[in-house]
Amino acid sequence: MKKIFLVIIVLFFGFNSFSQSKIIYEEFQSVKLDETRKLKIQLPRNYEENTEKKYPIVVVLDANYLFEPVAGNVDYFSYWEDMPESIVVGIMQGDSRYDDCYYDSTEFMPEGTGAAFFEFIGLELIPYIDNNYRTAKFTIAIGHDFTANFINYFLFKDPPLFNGYICLSPDLAPLLDERLPARIPQIQTKTFYYLATGSDDIKDLREITEMLDASLKGLKSDNFDYNFDNFKGATHYSLVARAIPSALEKMFSLYRPISNEEYTDVILKLKTPIHLYLTEKYATIKDLFGLNNPIRLNDFIATCKASEKKKQWESLREIATMAKKQYPNKVLGAYYLARYYEEIGETKKAMRIYQGAYDKEEVDFITIDMMLDKADKIKEDFGY
Repeated sequence: MKKIFLVIIVLFFGFNSFSQSKIIYEEFQSVKLDETRKLKIQLPRNYEENTEKKYPIVVVLDANYLFEPVAGNVDYFSYWEDMPESIVVGIMQGDSRYDDCYYDSTEFMPEGTGAAFFEFIGLELIPYIDNNYRTAKFTIAIGHDFTANFINYFLFKDPPLFNGYICLSPDLAPLLDERLPARIPQIQTKTFYYLATGSDDIKDLREITEMLDASLKGLKSDNFDYNFDNFKGATHYSLVARAIPSALEKMFSLYRPISNEEYTDVILKLKTPIHLYLTEKYATIKDLFGLNNPIRLNDFIATCKASEKKKQWESLREIATMAKKQYPNKVLGAYYLARYYEEIGETKKAMRIYQGAYDKEEVDFITIDMMLDKADKIKEDFGY
């Protein structure tokens, strides 16, 4: 019994110490604010081991209560590859949030302490994170009511400081509901914008958010990726827990591995070569998120299956060649390259490729026994 108890303890601590995200607490001396600000930073799992990898930044205002739900969702989504692993930077504000978000009463733009906080984020915080951590050139800002209003001001920089904006029940400054729809079509860089309210949100905030949605959803701009949620039964505070995962899922929809829906509704309906869809998907990921990611095994398999189904044999060859180059020790590329040669009638070449894969790592349904069986079948059918 003691031995079993000991094993349980070892496993518990082993699992809890394995590949966990790391939380860092820092005190940042700001010249712009003329004070010290507390930061809470979550580094991705294996950040210290992956010394060549770079990560997007997620800046969380109101980190006193928003940091944990954001950091938890970022860690969860990135674990399943539904978004890139990211560095989450929380700015602790507390009661200072009202001074931080201050705007003047005539132009309704940041002034005084609000202008100082604006410059602190843009001129001090982001450069500090870039200089001290390995960052990709993709940043997101998240705020709630006052701070959700505040992050919109960064859209008026040219180019905007952030690539993505998650505005949870914003307490909009006067005129901002008019200025945003006028400003956004002028932005030349790709911008992701998420807006949320709830049916039980504070009445004034819900109404202004719905009005802003009506203005934004009609905008015509290839650079503006917009999503809106109005959660049934959600209050001003409960909507946060529902909005954060929804925002991340929608903002990074392109980044995710090829899903059953994408396979069925997009890839199988393509009129163009499937291998081009695959390469363009990853080129877009690089352009948008600044990430030079290898093509996932899942995506190789999905596009190879689609190429077979649509009888796009040249696409199958292209994808198999890429897979063989990217994963030389795995059986994936060899299998689909052999399938290509089978389909174009070069069965002897296919047989040799099947036979030559005996020392490679198996992938998904592709086993060594399966490869050797296919080689034997060709040998038997054609008398080689």
